[in-house]
Amino acid sequence: MENRPSDFANGDSQSYWQAALEQRLEFQRCESCQHIQFPPRVQCSKCWSADIVPHTCSGDGTIESVTIVERAPLPQFRDKVPYAVVAVITAEGPRMITNLIGEGALDAHIGDAVTVCFEADAKGNMLPQWQLA
Repeated sequence: MENRPSDFANGDSQSYWQAALEQRLEFQRCESCQHIQFPPRVQCSKCWSADIVPHTCSGDGTIESVTIVERAPLPQFRDKVPYAVVAVITAEGPRMITNLIGEGALDAHIGDAVTVCFEADAKGNMLPQWQLA
């Protein structure tokens, strides 16, 4: 998909995108209060400490909500419809809004177990996606 955004990395998220390139899901953990957070930020969203470190995640989660997109929001997504968009509660706690891909994605339900997978964009960046476990 040629027009898909792919240059996401900034100073706060560089480690996250590097881990994705290596096909690992990585969040941030606060060394002060042990809070695990996503998306990446410059400081802890719970205690405001700047003592943030990368935390490799299990890649497991549960679907909190699911919707099936049947009308493309942009022309470059026309070839993808229908597709599933899900809110996943990860085993570590943070919520991710992302695509559900693979077999059975269009039949997914709230409460289904999912695992992270990675899909390359047109520029070779790896994007975390989810699939049914």
